[in-house]
Amino acid sequence: MLQKVRSLGLQGISGYEVTAECDLSGGLPNFEIVGLPDAAVKEARERVRAAMKNNGYPFPVGRITVNLAPANRRKSGTLYDLPILVGILAAAGQLTWSDPHCAFVGELSLSGTLRPVVGMLPMALAAREAGIQRLYVPADSAPEATLAQGLTVYPVETLAQLADHLTGRESISPAPPWSGELEELPCPDFSEVRGQEQVKRVLEIAAAGGHNAAMIGPPGSGKSMLARRLPSILPPMTRREALEATQIHSVMGLTSREHPLLTQRPFRSPHHTISAGGMAGGGNPYPRPGEISLAHHGVLFLDELPEFHKDVLEVLRQPMEEGKISVVRSAASETYPSRFMLLCAMNPCKCGWYGHPSGRCRCSPAQVKKYLGKLSGPLLDRIDLFAEVPPLDFENLSDRSPGEPSAAIRARVTQARAIQSQRFGPDGPHCNAAMGQKELRQFCVLDEDSQALMKGAYEHMGLTARSYDRILRVARTIADLDGDEKIQTHHLAEAIQYRETVYFQG
Repeated sequence: MLQKVRSLGLQGISGYEVTAECDLSGGLPNFEIVGLPDAAVKEARERVRAAMKNNGYPFPVGRITVNLAPANRRKSGTLYDLPILVGILAAAGQLTWSDPHCAFVGELSLSGTLRPVVGMLPMALAAREAGIQRLYVPADSAPEATLAQGLTVYPVETLAQLADHLTGRESISPAPPWSGELEELPCPDFSEVRGQEQVKRVLEIAAAGGHNAAMIGPPGSGKSMLARRLPSILPPMTRREALEATQIHSVMGLTSREHPLLTQRPFRSPHHTISAGGMAGGGNPYPRPGEISLAHHGVLFLDELPEFHKDVLEVLRQPMEEGKISVVRSAASETYPSRFMLLCAMNPCKCGWYGHPSGRCRCSPAQVKKYLGKLSGPLLDRIDLFAEVPPLDFENLSDRSPGEPSAAIRARVTQARAIQSQRFGPDGPHCNAAMGQKELRQFCVLDEDSQALMKGAYEHMGLTARSYDRILRVARTIADLDGDEKIQTHHLAEAIQYRETVYFQG
């Protein structure tokens, strides 16, 4: 007898519909799964067999063939355990059930309890698009599945509970839509930072416009401390941004029953020993998202920037421009979103003390040049804001008066983002840093004095066409923070000053 059960699959960060076709026929006992399954899918045979026996269901004797259609797409993971088991029970006549508008997803333990699966949100979104109305998932995955909206999600704890529900003996109550607020996780506050007012200003501009920024200074000047406080001033995510970021984290298994939705912008800080594949994404045989995709709609913080391998830094160039990355492998190719804000911190030389008033730097000019030369011109050209972080003097360190709190800075940042959202509309760029040529021509018009200032900067600083556009974007953000409709000369002058740093001159 043949029984078809609807299920879902995962490819990259997108879900798609899968049909588990279970056929029972006479012949020597055999259990075969086809449809390009990987090892984890093939091992479902033993999990299904044990779960059935441990729940009082006799395992059918004969030839069992399970086809996971479409058969030309590779299947991976343990999420097909539940649809395979339901299909076998129905085909063997041990479960009377028929509902063409439902689907099953879940991993089985040997005792018949269900374990959560990764990628539940993108699969639930795919189920809604496929016209599926009812979705049976492990109880721990149910809150995430409800984020898709438009589905009736049934949280299943055990096989026995599911069988009672399908046969009408005892119904499972649908999972209520997850209604957790976009709560703010505790973050270090800017009020704890002594001095460094110019660097705080740079980070405020970067947060307001989504701009890339770099901090350069000797050890102990506060670069990492300032970077760790950046999340406390970032604007809250919109619902759409939260869902997009959550899909990526869900595929990587970084969500949970208690926190199915990202409520705060991601802040990723990989170690400088990371590989190019770990940064951009990859893996065999199926490519997985890397750090730049996990930082989507958030911040990618690279501490000790010159210590990263050159090939790791160079993979950032294209995603920083396009907001996405295509990972191509022999078995598959995937495109992942990667619209992140890059924040870098670095020392001015190998020993770290170049330019320090103590004069303790041991590096020769050639060594300093070699150290900074690890960073390519095209990469530096994609950084909008450069901030020098000088060493603090004793007066600043001994000052116990609190600085401006993060809440006050965040209020200005959020207001500036609201101006940008209203300006661009729902289908336009999400922030000033993402403006294209059309938006630059429309919203970054310079008056005569500003044109003269920009011309002088372009000629004397050796700017490129890319850096010219980036200065305009930063100036637009500074004007938004001031609440000005047009870019004024002092907005442009401030943007230009953050473009130049003595460490990279000449």
